[in-house]
Amino acid sequence: MLAAGVFSWIGDLTDRLVDWSVNWWFLVAIFVIAFLDSVVPIVPSETTVIIGGVAVAVGDAEYSLWMVIVCGAVGAFLGDNAAYTIGRTWAPAFERRAERKPKFKIKLHWARAQIEDRGGLLLITARFIPGGRTALTLTCGITRQRRLWFMRWVAIACTIWATYAAGLARIIGEPLKDNHALAFWVAFGTALSINVLIEVVRHVRAKRRYARQNEMLADRAASEPSTALD
Repeated sequence: MLAAGVFSWIGDLTDRLVDWSVNWWFLVAIFVIAFLDSVVPIVPSETTVIIGGVAVAVGDAEYSLWMVIVCGAVGAFLGDNAAYTIGRTWAPAFERRAERKPKFKIKLHWARAQIEDRGGLLLITARFIPGGRTALTLTCGITRQRRLWFMRWVAIACTIWATYAAGLARIIGEPLKDNHALAFWVAFGTALSINVLIEVVRHVRAKRRYARQNEMLADRAASEPSTALD
């Protein structure tokens, strides 16, 4: 019963957003929701960007596709910077905890090393993972990554993300312009499937990298006794 109620509520909300998407002020909703989703990862920013793209595709919107992309990208960019600032503000507290807890200090150093090694690509990939982007942007602030470096990569990530979501909606929505709701659900399902694929690939690669690191540590441990005997 609870699941049915949740899905019913989501369906009603989506239908309402679809109805609203014909108005120019829906661009404001895209901007605000993209901003909030970067800080509170329960707001459906992809949904609003896709709905905006579909509205343009079916010819109902009072705006253009580039406006959808700009509003989504700028809202996400400012939201990511807000999350970074929150993390930077709390950095001293995390550093004090690291001084008291050696295990936490190791985790903090590991997070910093990962971001410094692959940070740019991580920020781009994480933008397609709800919740993951918030965790990473907060961590960038907590580990005191350079602001200009962060802003540059986040600008790239947000532009790619907004262009992908809106562009995909436009491409898929065009052949289905006679059925606005169907166009949205097909576009949303396609975007969700691609996001899941990205996460699966990322997980598999991380697992393989972890396995290689363990093999290297095992080989090093195995060679130490023989070295000692020599």
